[in-house]
Amino acid sequence: MNNKVKNAWAFYDWANSVYPLVITSTIFPIYYESITRTADSDLVTFLGIQIKNTSLYTYSLSFAYLVIALFSPLLSGIADSGGSKKRFMQFFCYLGAISCAGLYFFTPGNLNLGIFLVVSACIGYSGSIVFYNAYLPEVALFQEQDTLSAKGFALGYIGSSILLIFNLTMILMPEFYGGISKSMASRISFLTTGIWWIVFAQYSFWYLPSKSSKNKLGEQGIIKGYQELKNVWNKLKQIPALTRYLLAFFVYNMGVQTVMLVATLFGKKEIGMEAGELITTILIIQFIAVAGAFLFSFASSRIGNIKTLQMATLIWILVCITAYFVTSAFQFYFLAVVVGLVMGGIQALSRSTYSKMLPKNIEHASFFSFYDVCEKFGIVLGMALFGILDQVFDSMRVPVIALILFFLVGFILLFRVKKVDYKSESII
Repeated sequence: MNNKVKNAWAFYDWANSVYPLVITSTIFPIYYESITRTADSDLVTFLGIQIKNTSLYTYSLSFAYLVIALFSPLLSGIADSGGSKKRFMQFFCYLGAISCAGLYFFTPGNLNLGIFLVVSACIGYSGSIVFYNAYLPEVALFQEQDTLSAKGFALGYIGSSILLIFNLTMILMPEFYGGISKSMASRISFLTTGIWWIVFAQYSFWYLPSKSSKNKLGEQGIIKGYQELKNVWNKLKQIPALTRYLLAFFVYNMGVQTVMLVATLFGKKEIGMEAGELITTILIIQFIAVAGAFLFSFASSRIGNIKTLQMATLIWILVCITAYFVTSAFQFYFLAVVVGLVMGGIQALSRSTYSKMLPKNIEHASFFSFYDVCEKFGIVLGMALFGILDQVFDSMRVPVIALILFFLVGFILLFRVKKVDYKSESII
């Protein structure tokens, strides 16, 4: 593939990364917590059920990831058989972006609407990533995949930070925007997130290849999708290193994703940080993560992918232990530096390691749907466990310390991924 196609692939991270930054990591959790908490209680009523506001948030994200985990294998199998990865990627992109923009209408009086849109935005984002990741082994050579994967994450961190900084100016300097309230500034940020996502995704959609197919999506397409999944499962059983890697990834990624999704709520509820301080923390993580993605890519070229991933899981264990004792904004900033460094590294390297282990000359969407299912079911279990512990204990510190188990088990399981000479390249 030429450089334009590679750049277009990486640029989709620039387009979509505003969702995890603005909606799941910074402005939305702060806005959600502020409008669902009263002076006397943090309980809310959703569909007639009274529940703790933070637990409702974690359960909602768990449900969204469960939906995409159940359906993405089928969809990606159809995409492979029908040659329609781009169309599915576009559909989920627009679903997620429009849902983000719709959060503009989320106010204290319509909690049900807000939760519905949060769920649909998450499904849209996660669904598009299935097909986005499946393009990686098609647009880059084996030896290029670590670097291109890191480039994508780096573009995502930079692009999303630019939009977040703009949104932050609305919240902290409302006088420059007609004296709007912080609530209105937050709602406008949701709208700008949707617009940014749709507009910049067009560059990727223009250059990413589309495969024509005579097959029409329908009953035969669905059957073909199931057949593709069966074929993938049979092939996975023939590649022990790949199946062992997926198991390790499934476990340690539970901890990674849960930390990323609850970090802002933790800072607000346990440390009492203000919106500006929390967003500053996330910006620190974003910019450090750019360096982290390339640093871990370099480390993998020296000591191998698996050893580098093991090093990352050990750092995550230290992060959880440290978080339990954090009591000030300054300490939280310091922890953010470490989180950013290891977050960018482990995400980019996990994706490229899996890509490098895939068999040659196959359609990759179904294989990446397995990867995505591992990721999403990990998030479902991690967030559900966190929500249960959060409901039981008064403090969020206990659930955070419990996440150590995921990283420890993941570290041990990575030892089982034996050294293999795959595609004439050693991945370890």
